[in-house]
Amino acid sequence: MTETTPPAAPLTGPAPTAPAAPPAPPSVHVRAVITWLAIFPLVAIGMMLIGPVSEGWHPVLRSFVLTLVVVPLAVYLVVPRMLALHGKLRARRR
Repeated sequence: MTETTPPAAPLTGPAPTAPAAPPAPPSVHVRAVITWLAIFPLVAIGMMLIGPVSEGWHPVLRSFVLTLVVVPLAVYLVVPRMLALHGKLRARRR
């Protein structure tokens, strides 16, 4: 006796569709504006917060300490959230 496999059931329903293409990333100009909008308030607030403590410091040391805080905050937290918000706003317009 030979064993046979039953025929496959016909596909029903709509044909599978290709996944939607991911949206294009924002232009370099939009990213520059978003980055500036993220960094300027961080620097302004940071200067006010460290101002009383760093009054007698050399300006280079003050900038170094400020950027130790501002750059990671901007790169890992603020800019990605602003870019995501920009993407949601862009998708809503379409």
